Amino acid sequence: MRFSKLGKIRWTSHRDVARMWERAFRRTALPLAYTQGFSPRPKVSFGLALPTGHESVAEYLDLELAADRDAAEVDISSLPARLSLALPAGIDVQAVSVIDDRAGSLQEEVTSCTWLVEAASVSPAELSGLVEQALAADSLVITRQRKGRDVTDDVRSAIVSIEASATEPVLMCELATQPRGLRPSEMLTAIASGLEEARVRRLHQWIQRDGASREPLEVELPLDATDAPHAWERAS
Repeated sequence: MRFSKLGKIRWTSHRDVARMWERAFRRTALPLAYTQGFSPRPKVSFGLALPTGHESVAEYLDLELAADRDAAEVDISSLPARLSLALPAGIDVQAVSVIDDRAGSLQEEVTSCTWLVEAASVSPAELSGLVEQALAADSLVITRQRKGRDVTDDVRSAIVSIEASATEPVLMCELATQPRGLRPSEMLTAIASGLEEARVRRLHQWIQRDGASREPLEVELPLDATDAPHAWERAS
């Protein structure tokens, strides 16, 4: 399933969103498969976690139906509308598709994400200049935490592309998720120490197939999906 997370719901955590989905599955009586053991859980696997406070029009989850049910018994075409009604405002199901059960997990398959990032307290011209310097650099070193320890990393190779807006302090960027993901906030730190994010939206998650990048489920984005961040509150 592909879904969006827009508006005030962006302040809920990844764990809270997972609980929302479990309640939606119960309300719609979707025949999910469950794990074995003392405390059975529905077999639902989420894609890359979205940082709290960020919006997205490209979130994903995989789910498994009960062994005695199959996709033919479930009206797949009705699921986006049914589940969206059972979920909080701001979370909407965009597309549902049946996949081969031998397919890799979303965590393994996604190699990069495209983000729309608004930088705080900087002019468009200043931000554009900082981006040019960063892209021309051989290395971009930042310090971040890994397992409770500060680690210094060169993240230049994780910045696949950046495009700066000429009129807004906004960046359209593609950031790698493997071998270790780069967050938009870390990307801004790499560009210039002290540079902070104001509003962020994930637009795409990319997997590689036959040498080309594509989304796990492709949908037509809303017209306002790539609007400048100052318009997002109205759009959401």
